[in-house]
Amino acid sequence: MTIFKKISENEATGKVKEIFEEIKEARQITEIPNFWKTMANSPDTLERTWRSLQQVMGKGELDPAVKELIYVAVSITNNCEYCIKSHSLAARKKGATDGMINEMIAIVGMANETNRLVEGYQVEVDDFLK
Repeated sequence: MTIFKKISENEATGKVKEIFEEIKEARQITEIPNFWKTMANSPDTLERTWRSLQQVMGKGELDPAVKELIYVAVSITNNCEYCIKSHSLAARKKGATDGMINEMIAIVGMANETNRLVEGYQVEVDDFLK
């Protein structure tokens, strides 16, 4: 259960309404997702998050589908169901296949396991890795 109510598009005014319109246009969607409706409780947080997300997830050196897969991987590790579902869908829309998503999930699981083993055993970093 959320601690803030969602701000509906009908309730949105000023900066929130403008950002909602930007999101809909940029994402080519007709309804604002719950994430943004909830962030709208703090217009400054909504704006900062939207601007940062545009910058980080926008055109860059990495393929757009790869960026989404990385986002899903981190979301799995952070146990964020909303982000896992949202960015898995985005990854598919940007060309990721079920096979790619399955492989990424296996990598996340393996990385988490070996990271914990390394930390548990306190494995010293090899000189050639420094």
